[in-house]
Amino acid sequence: MLRLTSRFCEFLPRRMVLVRRLSSSFDGSSSKEHNGRLEGKIALITGGASGLGKATARQFIWEGATVVLADINSKLGSEAADELGSQAEFIECDVTMEEQVSDVVDFAMDRYGRLDILHNSAGIAGPPAAPDIASLDLGHFDQVMAVNVRGTLAGIKHAARVMGPMGSGSILCIASISGLLGGLGPHPYSISKFTIPGIVRSVASELCSQGIRVNCISPFVIGTPLVVEQFSQLYRGAGRERVLEIISGLGELKGANCEEIDVAKAAVYLASDDAKYVSGHNLVVDGGFTGSKRLNLPMLDQMGLV
Repeated sequence: MLRLTSRFCEFLPRRMVLVRRLSSSFDGSSSKEHNGRLEGKIALITGGASGLGKATARQFIWEGATVVLADINSKLGSEAADELGSQAEFIECDVTMEEQVSDVVDFAMDRYGRLDILHNSAGIAGPPAAPDIASLDLGHFDQVMAVNVRGTLAGIKHAARVMGPMGSGSILCIASISGLLGGLGPHPYSISKFTIPGIVRSVASELCSQGIRVNCISPFVIGTPLVVEQFSQLYRGAGRERVLEIISGLGELKGANCEEIDVAKAAVYLASDDAKYVSGHNLVVDGGFTGSKRLNLPMLDQMGLV
């Protein structure tokens, strides 16, 4: 049975659930087979029960890290920790509750004596959004901002609190191409994602003096549970397979689609010593989608302009 220190026992009445996994393998691979770029690192991933958070946890473990998954969904979180093996454990955490964010950071410190990586991956798309700004429900807007922006800030705040005395650390956040170009998502979601790179630059300017790097990743559309839900709302209840079909036709880079593993590997790079001099950066993983806007040549041809 897992022994809990007296310090961590104080957290249990706050509705937090801890799951420790005792299996000796991960995805069929022994610990000797990983690449080791994060060997010995301790990582905390919010939103780690599914989607990009879980995919990143898998890759971090493959690279030698021990990962604490924090998520509001205790069922999925427990299942994810089971699946990922002995280098993963789960704690229930609602990132809109600062006390709970503080508690999971303190747990990592109490358990392992350090926190090397924080990956802010928790995020929501929000309720079905109004198509025009004049009809925007500000209550829905507040819900999205509470998770995507305030939750991210809470994670950064409390990670910085413990990383500062260590003199090192890597903090990662998930933005989106919806935060690079207008019109790619509902207003609450897009505005929240436009905010993330600003947070990163603002905070990185302070934390660089403490040896802490802060970066974010802006992925293209990927068929995660959050995105499938969002597209189902936009396309009037389209099923998962139809949504994935729609997404696969949106990219610009021939012969490839953006997948969870692409974002996870980008996170490994930013978290590792390979990126030891990279801070305040927004790493865009979009196959060139936001890099250009092509003219509608058939229309111009009809107008006699080409």
